[in-house]
Amino acid sequence: MSDNTNDTPVSAAAGPGANGNWEREVLEKLVFATLQEQRAHRRWSVFFKVTSLLVVLFALWVFYDYNNTDDSETLGRHTALIDITGTIDADGSGSAGVVIPALDKAFSDSGSVAVILHINSPGGSPVQAGMIVDEMQRLRKGYPDKPLYVVVDEMCASGGYYIAAAADKIFVNKASVVGSIGVLMDGFGFTGVMEKVGVERRLLTAGENKGFMDPFSPLSEKHKAYAQGMLNEIHQQFIDVVRAGRGKRLKETPEMFSGLFWTGAKAVEMGLADDFGTVDSVARDVVKAEDIVDYTQREGLPERVLKKFGASLGSGAMKAAMDDVKPMLR
Repeated sequence: MSDNTNDTPVSAAAGPGANGNWEREVLEKLVFATLQEQRAHRRWSVFFKVTSLLVVLFALWVFYDYNNTDDSETLGRHTALIDITGTIDADGSGSAGVVIPALDKAFSDSGSVAVILHINSPGGSPVQAGMIVDEMQRLRKGYPDKPLYVVVDEMCASGGYYIAAAADKIFVNKASVVGSIGVLMDGFGFTGVMEKVGVERRLLTAGENKGFMDPFSPLSEKHKAYAQGMLNEIHQQFIDVVRAGRGKRLKETPEMFSGLFWTGAKAVEMGLADDFGTVDSVARDVVKAEDIVDYTQREGLPERVLKKFGASLGSGAMKAAMDDVKPMLR
């Protein structure tokens, strides 16, 4: 009896106190953890905001510094260099919007004695190449004492050669790939696959030719003939530019305008190129101005930031769709 009486008050007194302390400790830990998480979130938020602000300020500084360079300052007697690398399209380094301003600046500088286009391109848009050629021809007339040379790197094919043909002279490496004077329009047709899987194409148009080159519809003979006629017209424009630019240097053969390409050594034999050389050797031995100044318009930080954060997924998908049907010099 006495043992039971003594045990009961002890357990009754200890139980509620222990439970209360445990709950309070857990609550304190939860509150402390929440506060720590909120503080960490605020710190990271401030860090990212400050970093973003610094990036924007730096981009604006670079943009302002680039666009406020004193264009009237000459650089002494030199050879002007402009790089055209990669596919020639409206968005790349080979676009008319990038190359033409560089050409204008290179020719207008009183210190430049010649301009070299350094080309490494498999081809691309006939529109972009055509606009560059038009500007090259205008500048050659406006600055008759400044020769315009092309130096080929690995490849100068199709649209790249379209541009090169408008220069005074073309220099290549013996192993360079030169030529591919032709035009193509490529795409895919899925009608056979759709029939096998039981998919029906429901295309509604206003205008009988609005579905022209739709990859999910059969290609009619009428549309095929129309596309071929358009390609032939652009091809003839290409041939005319090559003939006008190369003149009597061309040793025409039936295959010259067939879309084939040749090594640099063979291109010199055929009159598609003039001689062998590099940017340095042409500047040193032909231009006689070893100092080379690069006028290529490089994509700066502001442009990269805008492209990264301002690109539209919808416009990108539309561009990809249109790329399947537009004519290409390649």
